[in-house]
Amino acid sequence: MSAAAFAKGLLDLEGQLTPILVSLVSKDSSMLDGLEDASIEMDEAKARLHEIIISNAKAKNTNGSVEFPWMVDGAGLPPNASELLPKMATLTKQVTAQVKLLAEGEDEKLALTSSFSRYDQAKALGKTTIDAARIAAGLPCGSESFLLMFARWKKLERDLYNERKDRFDITQIPDVYDSCKYDLVHNAHLNLKGLEELYKVAQLLADGVIPNEYGINPKQKLKIGSKIARRLMGKVLIDLRNTREEAICVADPKFTEDEALFLPTKEVEHQQKIQVRNEDGRRSSTTSEKSMDQEDEDDRETKYRLDPKYANVKTPDRHVRTRLYFTSESHIHSLMNVLRYCNLDESLHGEDSLVCQSTLDRLHRTRELDYMSNIVLRMFENTEVPLEDEKRFRIEMTFSRGADLSPLEDKTSETSSLLQEHTLPIMGPERLQEVGSCLTLDKFEKMVRPFAMPPEDFPPATPQALGYFSKGAGVLERLASFWPFHKGAANGKITEKAANCQK
Repeated sequence: MSAAAFAKGLLDLEGQLTPILVSLVSKDSSMLDGLEDASIEMDEAKARLHEIIISNAKAKNTNGSVEFPWMVDGAGLPPNASELLPKMATLTKQVTAQVKLLAEGEDEKLALTSSFSRYDQAKALGKTTIDAARIAAGLPCGSESFLLMFARWKKLERDLYNERKDRFDITQIPDVYDSCKYDLVHNAHLNLKGLEELYKVAQLLADGVIPNEYGINPKQKLKIGSKIARRLMGKVLIDLRNTREEAICVADPKFTEDEALFLPTKEVEHQQKIQVRNEDGRRSSTTSEKSMDQEDEDDRETKYRLDPKYANVKTPDRHVRTRLYFTSESHIHSLMNVLRYCNLDESLHGEDSLVCQSTLDRLHRTRELDYMSNIVLRMFENTEVPLEDEKRFRIEMTFSRGADLSPLEDKTSETSSLLQEHTLPIMGPERLQEVGSCLTLDKFEKMVRPFAMPPEDFPPATPQALGYFSKGAGVLERLASFWPFHKGAANGKITEKAANCQK
């Protein structure tokens, strides 16, 4: 649904999200299977992380130099992590006790036993929204009741620290942090004592724990990241390669003579064959008798391209192809680790990192990837360079930390206004390369190909009749360059993307 909502705003569409979801969005659950492939390595990293925190052991440098702090085992952990854990457990218990009292209050009981729905109560009070009425009545924001809120905090209290075994579960630290931030943004009106202090403690621990769950050191981060993001990275390379081939076709029309896929008549025939095959499949099983060649032809993804002669623009040869990926936080961390540390692989010995030195240091200090975090890969074509020159196509990489602004800090007039609306601003994009540097597409492919799924391992493209993303790809490609949100680029909005991996 997040992808559908984003597409609706991107293309300025109207109506419900469901039709957009069906026609423009492709869901590939296999893209998220990488977590299981890396489960053994992640368990090892968490066990080592727990050992470092509990034993209060000093970080061990894996390359013998303090010049690169990100090369240390457990980099980012606070030096007093073992002291912060008991404090975190105590504050969590304190907040839970307050929510329990609120859940037992008469106001909540009356709200639960009232014969009127919350909407009717809000309407009777003249409130414009249900949340406004609930906040005015001292209730939690949204549809959450005090009982549900208490259950949420009680579970965190119970899972974080086992009193009988006297053992802390560090995997609960991110959940405590998320719960604190949620209540500071949405339930600040409840004035829970100790919540702000708990947030600060949880943030210190989460900033060290979360990145290290995906590898305790750079080499382990690369190994885990390559297993989790292998399929996603392979799809990104395929899309970049397709974009390059299309650009070459535009620059050299002779290149398209043997590309029957781009002929309009073939496109129409291809669509009809797919629809007929699916209808027949519902009625009988005779489709299994088709030849392999016919099935391969039907499974090919249809592509559309505008004829530049009829575009009525000053630069008809310029085209923008956009692909958006909405994925999980684990894949964002993993993909970022591959981009940062791919040069550490033995097969790429001697190669420089794709990310510049100053950015490596900045990423070491920027550990949280919050909601709407994104990585952007933009491919540019220099038409003044010959087609056979590798500098014809270059890659620019940027990333954004998303809505990682603390609700306790930087309370400017703009931020305070957003907090009143229960929202946080999206941080703007930051470059991963030095200004003026040139990362060619060939160099990028060489560096990340060892960690990406090969194209031949991908299953055949899903036919259009099944509502795959390609059904609306032509519309998206034509309208992406006219995105009405480009004026908000300073606020983290992204334009002219070749590939965007968004959390």
